Amino acid sequence: MTADRSLVHIAIYAAMIGALGLLPPFSLPMLGGVPITAQTLGVMLAGTMLGPVRGALAVLLFLFVVALGMPLLAGGRGGLGVFAGPSVGFLIGWPIGAFVCGLMMQAMRAASTFTAALVSAFVGGILVMYAFGIPGLSLMTDLTLGQAALGVLIYLPGDTLKAFATAVIVRAVERGRPDAVLTRQ
Repeated sequence: MTADRSLVHIAIYAAMIGALGLLPPFSLPMLGGVPITAQTLGVMLAGTMLGPVRGALAVLLFLFVVALGMPLLAGGRGGLGVFAGPSVGFLIGWPIGAFVCGLMMQAMRAASTFTAALVSAFVGGILVMYAFGIPGLSLMTDLTLGQAALGVLIYLPGDTLKAFATAVIVRAVERGRPDAVLTRQ
C-alpha cells in the first residue's frame, strides 16, 4: 500500500471518530461527568479495519486536532482542558486500544472476521480502554480505584453493543469490499 493511501485511511478514520462525536453524549454526574459517547465505536473500527499502526495513528490524529482546540469530542468539547478532566484516562487509552484491536485482528486471521472483530473490539476497545480510564478517573476525581472500577460498569452494556456493532460492520464491509479490511490482508 502506498504511503498516500495510508494517510487517506488514517484521515478518514480520524474524521469518522469526530463525526461520531456529533451524536449527543449522555453524561454521568456521579463519575465526574465522563460521558457515554459513540466515539469509542470509531476507535474500535479504526483498529479492527486499519490495523495496529494505522488505527492508532488515526486516533492520535483525532486527539491532536482535539488538543488544538477543535470541539470534536462528544458534547462539543475540545482543547487541552479535556486532557485535565476525568475522561483523560479513556482518551489516553484510545490509541492504545485501537492498536490492540488491530494486533488482535491480525493475530486472529484464522478465525472468522466476525469473531475476530468481536474479540478484538472487546479486548482492545473495552478492556484496554478501561485499564487506562479507571486509573485516570480515579486520579482526576475523589474516587478510589475500586469506586472508579465499580462506577465504569455502567458503560459496559453500551460498550459491549459497540463491540458487536464493530463486528457486524467489519463483516459487512469485508463482504462488499474485502480490500477495505486491511487487517485481513
